[in-house]
Amino acid sequence: MPSPSPPAAATPALPARFATELAKLDPEVPFRASQSHVHHTWARTFHSRPELYLRPQTLPEIQKIVTMARRMRRRLVLVGSGHSPSDLTCTSAWMINLDDYQRVLNVDAARKTLTVEAGIRMHQLNLVAKEHGLTMPSLGSIDDQSIAGAISTATHGSSLCHGLLSESIMSLRIVLANGQAVKCSPSQSPDLFRAALVSLGAVGIVVEVESQMTEASNLEWIQTICPIEEVLSQWEKDLWTSHEFVRVWWLPYMRRAIVWRASRTTQPERPAKSSWYGGNVGYHTYHILLWLGQYVPRLLPWVEWFVFGMQYGFKNGASTSAIEEQRTGLLMNCLYSQFVNEWSIPLSDGPEALTRLTKWIHGDEQGSQLPFSPKGVFVHSPIEVRVTHATKTTRPFLDTSIPEKPSLYLNATLYRPYGQDPPCRQRYYEAFEHLMKEYGGRPHWAKNFQSVDHSYLSSAYGPDLEDYLRVRNEVDPEGMFLGAWHRRTILPPRSQQPVFALEEKEIVRRERKTGGVDWVGEQARWWDGGADVFSKSATQTPRSESEESFDLMAGAEAESSMLFESLRDEQLRAQ
Repeated sequence: MPSPSPPAAATPALPARFATELAKLDPEVPFRASQSHVHHTWARTFHSRPELYLRPQTLPEIQKIVTMARRMRRRLVLVGSGHSPSDLTCTSAWMINLDDYQRVLNVDAARKTLTVEAGIRMHQLNLVAKEHGLTMPSLGSIDDQSIAGAISTATHGSSLCHGLLSESIMSLRIVLANGQAVKCSPSQSPDLFRAALVSLGAVGIVVEVESQMTEASNLEWIQTICPIEEVLSQWEKDLWTSHEFVRVWWLPYMRRAIVWRASRTTQPERPAKSSWYGGNVGYHTYHILLWLGQYVPRLLPWVEWFVFGMQYGFKNGASTSAIEEQRTGLLMNCLYSQFVNEWSIPLSDGPEALTRLTKWIHGDEQGSQLPFSPKGVFVHSPIEVRVTHATKTTRPFLDTSIPEKPSLYLNATLYRPYGQDPPCRQRYYEAFEHLMKEYGGRPHWAKNFQSVDHSYLSSAYGPDLEDYLRVRNEVDPEGMFLGAWHRRTILPPRSQQPVFALEEKEIVRRERKTGGVDWVGEQARWWDGGADVFSKSATQTPRSESEESFDLMAGAEAESSMLFESLRDEQLRAQ
């Protein structure tokens, strides 16, 4: 007789005063919330379950959410496609998704600008722009992200003619922790603008974006496989300047690279030949080979030779080309679940950095001058190599590119075949990050860096980090938009920066049987045991009605917003 199914977990009830506080706000403005959503990153590296999952459709709805969060003493987290494989978007508090907030508000054909609601995905933005003969000036490898998410994490393409995607943003409207919707630009609240351009979700809710577009055109690209010596010999010549867009995929075991170059053209579209791993056979063959490499890592150099030979050619000089719309020609297939660890360094340091990293991957610890043993470490391919060069003087405070210099971005990708973490990850990323730090590197905010804190970022960013935190703290003094990722990464230690009233703490992370990690957080004055500092006594002087309304939820101020209670119980039993 089959065993009975376990009972479904009950949905935790919201604090009793939730309905009371909600009733005080305009009933004509919807509060679209669900308690059943489980969030995970695109790569399924992290999972979390927010107390509330909110899908607003209008600006008043967003402002209502902020007002409720302030009164309920809850943190707010913004999420879009979840393409960042880190725990940046994990929360057990309230999560907002702006996919239903994506209208095009204005098209100015003369100025070549589009003003849109910030939840619009970039591929949708480009489709609308196409109707008006326009397109985004640059793109990263994918266009699935919302425009707000892309700029907030410093997404970039690969061109010395362009900087970050945020470089094309003319103005923003952002809802702050007090519920006000504020417009900012290089001339209007410029410090807020510089903080919000790469906000890391910690400044407020970006709700409106005015973006500078360019004339739509086709893009002719050609990709060629060549020895790495040839790439290095052309580095200081015209490798990065021969075309508007250039990127390189570095194949360390083969000692080869695929050089991809593209420029605008008036010629008609010409499709590329079929991609090997773009088809079912190649896609699944590659995935299976990566999975075998989990158990026999020494297979990976052979996998690199076979897979990239099938995809790009086995002989030096082999090339393919095509002509596509720019909006699609700049994209690439991300294939499988993956960890990504990307940093920027000065472009001039690229040859030395890549040479040292390649030596380390080949087992030459002495030649690489990296204090980590490469013995038994076999990595995935390729190392993605891209460039940017900021062209505007108004830069985000947390711009990942190197100031006043062309920047090189190196991306050490590791696939997770069938959800399994690669065995080389810890040591490979330790060596990689050590190398990047030697060149004063800056980590890509959306990626899986593991040895970055406020101390290092202070040395890399200097006064810009201080200015970002100053603005952030001014517009969100209670930390409504702060979580454990921010505390671990950009915030000073607690001895220098006390915990914010609404800051969320990570309390549990546990490996999932199906791969990835369950992440659980907690807030509501966790740092002092949940004491109700708002409790009244006979000796207190009366407060205003607005103050009482602001603090009404302080009885639940000590009620945990944490879910996954069983995980916490298991942790406590283990202590």
